[in-house]
Amino acid sequence: MKKERITIIGAGLTGPLLSIFLARRGFEVEVFERRPDMRKQRISAGRSINLALSTRGIHALSQVGLSERILARSIPMHGRLMHSRDGEFSFHKYSSDDSEYINAISRGELNRHLMDEAENAHGVVFHFDQECVGIDRESGEATFADTQTGAKAVHDSRVVLATDGSASVIRADLLRGREHSLSIESLTHGYKELLFPAGENGTFMMEKNALHIWPRGRFMLIALPNFDGSFTGTLFFPVTGHPSFESLVQEEEVQTFFAAEFPDAVPLMPTLVQDFFANPTGKLATVRCKPWYFTDKVCLLGDAAHAVVPFFGQGMNCSFEDCTVFDDCVGKYGTDWQKVFAEFERLRKPEADAIAQMAVDNYFEMREHVADPSFLLKKEIEFALEQRYGERFTPRYTMVTFRRMPYSQAQSRGEIQNDILHQLAGSVDHVDKLDWDIVDSLLSKYGL
Repeated sequence: MKKERITIIGAGLTGPLLSIFLARRGFEVEVFERRPDMRKQRISAGRSINLALSTRGIHALSQVGLSERILARSIPMHGRLMHSRDGEFSFHKYSSDDSEYINAISRGELNRHLMDEAENAHGVVFHFDQECVGIDRESGEATFADTQTGAKAVHDSRVVLATDGSASVIRADLLRGREHSLSIESLTHGYKELLFPAGENGTFMMEKNALHIWPRGRFMLIALPNFDGSFTGTLFFPVTGHPSFESLVQEEEVQTFFAAEFPDAVPLMPTLVQDFFANPTGKLATVRCKPWYFTDKVCLLGDAAHAVVPFFGQGMNCSFEDCTVFDDCVGKYGTDWQKVFAEFERLRKPEADAIAQMAVDNYFEMREHVADPSFLLKKEIEFALEQRYGERFTPRYTMVTFRRMPYSQAQSRGEIQNDILHQLAGSVDHVDKLDWDIVDSLLSKYGL
């Protein structure tokens, strides 16, 4: 590729990875970020410090030679460990194939590693404490305000790529005054980070290789392992009503609520009350918009184009997959940016919409259904069908998490398969009682 200057706005996870792909193709890449350099300054707590890295994200990292190094600093999670109110546990594997699992990875560590690789190995230039306050989409000129001094400066480049997250400033300017669609759908629930510290000498105080869930119907607590032996807990909870973040306002109320709902977790959370009141309440929203680009100047990627709620563990993985698809489009069309942008939107918009809906659906599954006997029976039947029929019947979770098939295809196949599972689970009370002739006829009826 000929040397062209590309500006990326946002140095979260997607921006640095995208910068590596582009720098490898010979572009001069600069990345602007409103926050300080997290490699030099501690970023405030309260945002998820670990993530679930799976096949799509791993593939993107492998494309730039980073997957082995990143996975070496991750923790395999083979399934969900369910915690009941009475302290009983039950473990449910993510896959019938033991080689398929998700990986807990520190958000901060991954972010720092990507920035180091982009900067040191590929010559990407990062500018921190630079908040983008607007863009002229016709010229590509972006205006930045220094968060330390307040001084403003205009930066010009051939192309601007926005990876500035769900509250994207660029998206607002890109859509303003033209025909577009934009929906920001907020859940009635928010979230709050809570810490499960490591034990003595960095020991894990719960099962290390699992995603822990305390499902309670209208709300849930989850915990993912960190490399240092701690777990990051997240309470997903109604914003209003009773109980809710609005209703828990006294220390005693928090202590009483957690003791009643999560009794086995409380002894592992010595700073529970402090964390509950010190950490912010995060919002959960799905962002859908169109178009994602303007002529050959500006394009949205990642959460700026399609933020999703975190309940399928695909936000980062989907955004990393954006980078691979965008790179493929550049490989196909070179610096004909309007064709690159149009093709990227054509390929990714349906997939973003599909995973957005599946993520919302999975929230209700995680908080309400995962401990339900009928749900567990369906899971057992699902694994039995997978083992018997192979790729002819692949669980939806597997298609989304452990395959790279289009999200939209996983969604449509998943809906068909759920109908089949619902019928089978309604006819037997144990997986061993399945009539395989009936199963065969059902699969044929649905075209599988």
